Amino acid sequence: MATVPTEFNDRWLRRFGAARRPSVRLVCLPHAGGAASAFLALHRALPPFVEGVAVQYPGRQERRHEPPLRDTRALAARIASVLEPLTDLPLVLFGHSMGAVVGFETAGLLERGGVNAPIGLIASGRHSPVTPRHETVHLRDDDGLIAEITALSGTDPQILADPDMRGMILPALRADYTAVETYRRDPELVLRCPVTVYTGISDPRVTDAEARAWAQLTTGGFRVERFPGGHFYLDGAEQAVAAALSRDLHAFANHAAATTR
Repeated sequence: MATVPTEFNDRWLRRFGAARRPSVRLVCLPHAGGAASAFLALHRALPPFVEGVAVQYPGRQERRHEPPLRDTRALAARIASVLEPLTDLPLVLFGHSMGAVVGFETAGLLERGGVNAPIGLIASGRHSPVTPRHETVHLRDDDGLIAEITALSGTDPQILADPDMRGMILPALRADYTAVETYRRDPELVLRCPVTVYTGISDPRVTDAEARAWAQLTTGGFRVERFPGGHFYLDGAEQAVAAALSRDLHAFANHAAATTR
């Protein structure tokens, strides 16, 4: 059973059970409005050599009384400071949608800092930062925000119909959309670690060209894997995604070993 490092930050990181024979730590970063629990089913499907961890952003669930961050780089800086001490296992970042951008920035900070740099990044369900779009969802009224996430099938409609739940969800959702839609990458930021892109075949938010443009942001290996489904292709496809993750994590480890010889 894995031993939890003494530096493990229980406010920012959630563990959904310990890996039996951990050799790598997979850190999952949620989508806009999402929480660490979005990755619970995936973590249950992970192979025994993967220590699964999910980031809990401020402003949701048990952190709902904390103000959410409205700047992607500020969020990434906080996450990097939490991950930096966790040097007991190699680190891989898996970010979905907004989480892909946060993961990219977090990876860049860790690489620049030279401590606990990730051995790989998986960018899921998000167009590359080199193909920016003019997006204004964060400027909509509450109904407009709800319409956006309903169209993407990211939240149970019954939850959104409850006024109390809407009141809890909307502040974090608006902050997240503000963070990701106003984000512009540093043109100098290119990762050394490999990057794999996961997308849903019918995702209306990511074209094939936008997915492949992530290749411009790494000097390491790169590939794209597409799954049946839309923006939230992961729901119900955890076994297939876990199998793809297993392949990528082995490839990342091999790349890291080769580059340190």
